[in-house]
Amino acid sequence: MSDRFDCKNCNESLYGRKYIQVEAEPHCIPCYDRLHAKTCQECKEIIGHNAKELFYEDRHYHENCFRCFRCDRSLADEPFTSQDGGLTCSDCYCNEFSSKCVACDKTVMPGSRMLEYDGATWHEDCFTCHGCEKPIGAEAFIPDKNNYYCVPCYEGRVAPQCSHCKKALTKGGVTYRDEVWHKECFLCSGCKAPLAGQSFTSQGESPFCVKCFSSLYAKKCSGCNTAITGFGDGKYISFEERQWHQPCFKCSRCSVSLVGSGFFPDRDHILCTDCNNDD
Repeated sequence: MSDRFDCKNCNESLYGRKYIQVEAEPHCIPCYDRLHAKTCQECKEIIGHNAKELFYEDRHYHENCFRCFRCDRSLADEPFTSQDGGLTCSDCYCNEFSSKCVACDKTVMPGSRMLEYDGATWHEDCFTCHGCEKPIGAEAFIPDKNNYYCVPCYEGRVAPQCSHCKKALTKGGVTYRDEVWHKECFLCSGCKAPLAGQSFTSQGESPFCVKCFSSLYAKKCSGCNTAITGFGDGKYISFEERQWHQPCFKCSRCSVSLVGSGFFPDRDHILCTDCNNDD
């Protein structure tokens, strides 16, 4: 008597019948379709053993159900993408979701080389310098109003020129008397120390650091004999040919402040009313 060859599930004989093995176990066709065949993601029907099956991201489809959910085009031999759980052909995806190049107004196809800046999109070849009109590509560029420049064109055509070295100013500098300087070019006219970020003043058209201005041009306080520069507590008192820092303007005898009060000159001294009356 020959060995039995039965379906693993229903135990019916498989002699003379088609069968499919699942993990080395034979199954008759009805049992295989019922127990192991996949369900189509689109139509929710069983994908039978004799149907061509397509799958994408753990989802299974009949070949005829593998279609763009917008235009119903078959995607079996077409490029596609997934959008909100549905399959979309490249044309539908581009028409609805892809950006348009602001230069040529054509769709920027998925996977193509492009550039995005400030909320706008360009084909890589369409992003060109406003000066030389050459594609900027992945090179550095500088925006100016609504135009974009490669670095050489910006420096040569648009960028302001440093008043000292006459070279292009492409990043933060110093503005003084409606002219611009590189930070490293804006120097004290006396000692040549950099003035960017420092307190400075001017004499005529020339900038000076506090130290140079004090030694060369500032008036001397008649009280402390140091320079009156206008920096810090810059208020001062002037009387005839003499000047005082406001805190230094006080009675020569009792040292009471004379700011806002009457005073009396006494040769090289100034006196408050009380000290003057004592005389």
